[in-house]
This record gives sequence, C-alpha cells and structure tokens, in this order.
Amino acid sequence: MKRPEGKYAWTATVGEKGQIVIPKPARELFGIKPGDTLLLLGDETRGIAIPPKGTFSELFQMMFDSGETKK
Repeated sequence: MKRPEGKYAWTATVGEKGQIVIPKPARELFGIKPGDTLLLLGDETRGIAIPPKGTFSELFQMMFDSGETKK
C-alpha cells in the first residue's frame, strides 16, 4: 500500500519515567531540536496530537487578538 503524500507514521516507546523518544526521521522532518518545547493536545476520544512548532504563538495570538481592547 502506497503512503499518501505528506503523511507519515512512526512508533515511539514510553519509558519508565513517562518520556517519549521522537524518532529521528520525525525530528529531522519537523526540525525538532534538543531543548525545544512541544505542545501536546489531548482528547479522550480522538487521542493525542503534537501540533507543529510555532503553534504556541499562533494559539496565543488567537486568544488575545479578539479585536477588542479592554480599558
């Protein structure tokens, strides 16, 4: 079965301390470097998602940029 363009799948093992090692091909593809902070989003029904780097600033921008100014 051919992989859809731009779609990937990897596995990761959770260690005794709850740490997950992101596979090297995934780190390279998404530019994840040691010391980077990643955002984990969870949904009890749909699972865990790790959005692309930079999502923090986009989410904060959406939260605080409602177009209204408080006095």
